[in-house]
Amino acid sequence: MHITRERPASQAGPAAHFTGTVWLDEIAAPPSPSRLRMFSVHFAPGAHTARHTHPHGQILHVTEGAGLVQRAGGAVEPIHAGDTVWIAPGERHWHGAAPDTFMTHLATVEAAADGTTTEWEELVGAEEYPGT
Repeated sequence: MHITRERPASQAGPAAHFTGTVWLDEIAAPPSPSRLRMFSVHFAPGAHTARHTHPHGQILHVTEGAGLVQRAGGAVEPIHAGDTVWIAPGERHWHGAAPDTFMTHLATVEAAADGTTTEWEELVGAEEYPGT
């Protein structure tokens, strides 16, 4: 057993992968052979990810606020504190805060054998994001 008492500093979400103000806090990245990665992601109102996929899928659990999630070809779905979203391996999607409120979620992924957790694609344009 290992108890982590100190965490890395919060990291700003890079503009190449996020629109708006986003902060990422690493919660768990156990040593090999584990490939689990968990982050707490804090989105300012209207902030959201670029389109992306995960090699082994992703679980999002909303802890605060309200947000939006959309898979390729699907409707934009509202998500709220207490909701859990399963995103299948390779499923192209984006997620973030609703236009008028903050949103925080826990994001859990399993890294691929090469350490990759995310394949980033293009940003979601303002004309595509509801409420902007």
